[in-house]
Amino acid sequence: MQPVIIVLIVLVVLAFIALIKTIQVIPQASAAIVERFGRYTRTLNAGLNIVVPFIDTIRNRIDLREQVVPFPPQPVITQDNLVVNIDTVIYYQVTDARAATYEVASYIQAIEQLTVTTLRNIIGSMDLESTLTSRETINAGLRGVLDEATGKWGIRVNRVELKAIEPPTSIQDSMEKQMRADRDKRAAILTAEGARQASILTAEGQKQAEVLRAEGEAQAKVLRADGEAAAIRTVFEAIHEGDADQKLLAYQYLQTLPQIAQGDSNKLWIIPSEVGDALKGLSGAFSGLGPKEAPAAPSDANGAVPPPRMEKRREYPSIDPE
Repeated sequence: MQPVIIVLIVLVVLAFIALIKTIQVIPQASAAIVERFGRYTRTLNAGLNIVVPFIDTIRNRIDLREQVVPFPPQPVITQDNLVVNIDTVIYYQVTDARAATYEVASYIQAIEQLTVTTLRNIIGSMDLESTLTSRETINAGLRGVLDEATGKWGIRVNRVELKAIEPPTSIQDSMEKQMRADRDKRAAILTAEGARQASILTAEGQKQAEVLRAEGEAQAKVLRADGEAAAIRTVFEAIHEGDADQKLLAYQYLQTLPQIAQGDSNKLWIIPSEVGDALKGLSGAFSGLGPKEAPAAPSDANGAVPPPRMEKRREYPSIDPE
């Protein structure tokens, strides 16, 4: 009984192992290469797959997703004989698992070496300044060459990026000095332009202010003259409409005398003779006695009345209170 049980146990174990080898589950976005007696048979896609146990073997499992591979800095010589270190990053994807397995031994190493040689060819035809400012051109050239070369390997290069371009230390110092000098130059130019614009704007503002001030003064003078003319016209019309006599004129003159006498330099007063006659009449009116009629002013042969006679008052010296 014991040998029979041992045989049954062995058969069950073999059956279980055969079942495990028969059923192959491939994850999503992956592929597996199946070989039968060392020869390629088929490619297993994602899902549940059945193989012949102990005859079919899984050679390689390949990830079909896009991969990112950074390469270490590579020294490259430019056209002007300067050594620069360039870091690159490759984005690739396996499109044919069979070709990636059998067409190249190690596609990662092959892509790296192809990238280095292509990069040296491209950078060798450019100077340092073009290298630093033409990343898009370099990326496009690398991608075109790599995509064409890796197509037969079942690999598609989606993108190539330059992480960093490091020139020699001496060149970096020179570039920093040049950039600093350029920035200082631009700053000085901008400062001078700002001062120039400020001066121009200030001058224009002063000019406009002077023009407006002159126009305002002119308009003020015109308005002031118009106001004085209107006042004189109103006073003249009021005098003629009121038919003022000599008494009223004498009274107004008496009110004006204190204002005339306010100045220290007023030593000589000129009083018209008519005002004196009016003052006499005014004093007579205040005393209750009527003024004597003044004789009529003589006229010349043509009947014209001579202008009024001006009387000169005696000048009194001013008394200094000191």
